[in-house]
Parts: sequence; C-alpha cells; structure tokens
Amino acid sequence: MKIGCPTEIKPQEFRVGVTPNAAEEAVLRGHEVLIQKGAGIGAGFLDEDYTAVGAKIIDTAEEVFASAEMIVKVKEPQAGERKMLREGQLLFTYLHLAPDPDQTRDLLDSGCTAIAYETVTDRAGGLPLLAPMSEVAGRLAPQMGAWTLQKANGGRGVLMGGVPGVGPARVVVIGGGVVGTHAAKIAAGMGADVTVLDRSLPRLRYLDDVYGGTFKNQYSTAGATAGLIREADMVIGAVLIPGGAAPKLISRADLSDMKPGAALVDVAIDQGGCFETSKATTHADPIYEVDGIMHYCVANMPGAVARTSTIALGNATMPFMLSLAAKGWKQACADDPHLKAGLNVHAGKLTYAAVGEALGIDWITADQAIAS
Repeated sequence: MKIGCPTEIKPQEFRVGVTPNAAEEAVLRGHEVLIQKGAGIGAGFLDEDYTAVGAKIIDTAEEVFASAEMIVKVKEPQAGERKMLREGQLLFTYLHLAPDPDQTRDLLDSGCTAIAYETVTDRAGGLPLLAPMSEVAGRLAPQMGAWTLQKANGGRGVLMGGVPGVGPARVVVIGGGVVGTHAAKIAAGMGADVTVLDRSLPRLRYLDDVYGGTFKNQYSTAGATAGLIREADMVIGAVLIPGGAAPKLISRADLSDMKPGAALVDVAIDQGGCFETSKATTHADPIYEVDGIMHYCVANMPGAVARTSTIALGNATMPFMLSLAAKGWKQACADDPHLKAGLNVHAGKLTYAAVGEALGIDWITADQAIAS
C-alpha cells in the first residue's frame, strides 16, 4: 500500500504522523511510504532520516494526497486538505468530529473512509491512541496553568508551590481519568494543593489507594464542584466522552464566584471544551480573559512538545497503521473490533453513533459499513 504523510498545517502544530521508525517498519513489510518534504522537521526528524529507511520525499501535499492510498496524520484535516481527499481513500488521524460539523460534512462529501485515533479502543476499555496524548496534555496542563497564573499574563500572581510562610496554589482537576491523573501528579509535584473530582467511585478508590498521600479526591457533584472552584487558583478540565462532545461543567455564571485572575485550563477543548466560556486558541495566542478569569484553551497542547508527543503517538499508532496497510481497512476492522471502533466515516455515511447524536446526523454501524 502507498502510505502518505503530509506536513501538518494547523497553526503551531509541529508533530508528524509517521516517524522514521514507523516508516522503516512499513517499508520492511513491502509498503511504499511517501513523506512530504520537511514534514518531520518540527519534531526533530530530517528528510534524510526518512530516506535512510527507504521512504520517499515528496515536494507537496497535493502530490502526497494524490498518490497515497492511506493518509496518516496527527490533527484533523484542515479545510484545504479535506478538498484533496477522494472517494475510497483511507484517512487515519485524530478527527474529533462531534464539535466540528464543517469537517464532518466535508469528510462525508469526499467519499473517503476515516478512522479516528480517539475512538479506537483496547481490551481494557481504554483508548490506546488517545492515551499517549492525554498523558502529555495532562502533564502539560499544570505547567501551562502556572504560566497563565503569572501576573504578567493576567493571572492571580500565585506560585504553584508557595514559599515558607505562604500557602501553595489550590488546584482542582475535574475528571480522574488519564488526563486528570497526570495533571494531578504534576500539579502536586509542583507543590500545589490538589483535589481531583470524579463520579466513578471505583476510580476514586484507585486514586486514593495509589495517590492518597499525593493529592486528594472527592466525589463530583454540582455542590462539591461549586465549593471547590470558589477557592481554586486553577481549574483543569479533564473530562472525556469518547467520540462525543465534552459536557459543560462550569457555566459563565460560575465565573463570578471564582477568584479574579484564577486560571481555567481546558484539556477537553478538542471535543468542544468542558467550560461554557471555552473557545479554541493556539500556541501563538493561548490565553484570553472572560469576567476576570483567565482561560487557556489550546486545541493541540501536545504540539508544544512535538518530539516527545510524536514518538509517543507513533509508538501507539504504528501497529494499527501496519495492519491497515497489510489487510486494507475492511479486513483489518473485521479482524480487530478495537480498530473497528475507530471507524467514523465511510463512503458518505457517518459510522459513529456519538458523533451522529451530537450533530443530529443519521449514521450506520461500522458492521454495516464493512458489509457494504
């Protein structure tokens, strides 16, 4: 199969969809790998790193899209890229369709088959292609929040760990999954007073057993959340509904109860955000203020540490990419129900229920798509 990897064009996105290691594995299995010139530079990979393992360097994205049978990316295809997709072509990348009706409609109109990293599952019920970036984003969130809290950036001017005689920042993490756990670990490691909110008692028991001496946890109710955010210097939103739009957990009215200059860090912004006042920002212009509260809502947070993120993501996506290339998407999905869970679009039909429900679009099942 011809596997194509274009340069990412989303603002401040430095990751690349195929690492030299992944390219080498594909070439060794008889596939042809086409890398757009300069695609890996932002992550520290030179064109020579790809040619050394047998990949071919292609000058333009147009040539990559025109030649490749499967396009492997990191971020959702931008409007210009979506115009280059064609009927029968396979797209393998993050999509986050639920809050993005324009992208969804363009993918349906293209006739392509699109498999979303964020809805591929595993035997334990996890999301193995989302987890590496969730780990990175979770660990970045307190770091970015601490920067947002600096007075020069509009924040409260609070140091995460305090100093002798001055208490630490109070951090509330909403969601105790992969993102939330990593965010809480790093925030606590910076010396902050951290509380994690979650509605799963088994998860809270796990967090208490493993991290009880590191950070606190509390069952999430409207009252508990309201009480904690009133005293918080930073709130990290880390709630995920696989494939669906993120729930709005803090309303604009709630902001009036918060401390002026407090920081909201919305790690769920790719899925629409979990704060009512969230809107996607970029690394070039990451923060904004609403009613005295500072918001950090960068939609591709892991892109800030592109090399670490690219290698971590490549390690996770490579086995699925190789399976798709070897078998074709139908057989690969038929053989692997976890990969099948990643199927979001096929031949003009939506194939993921949560996206259909979020956007009010009819859908078919993945099994129906495979049988078509």
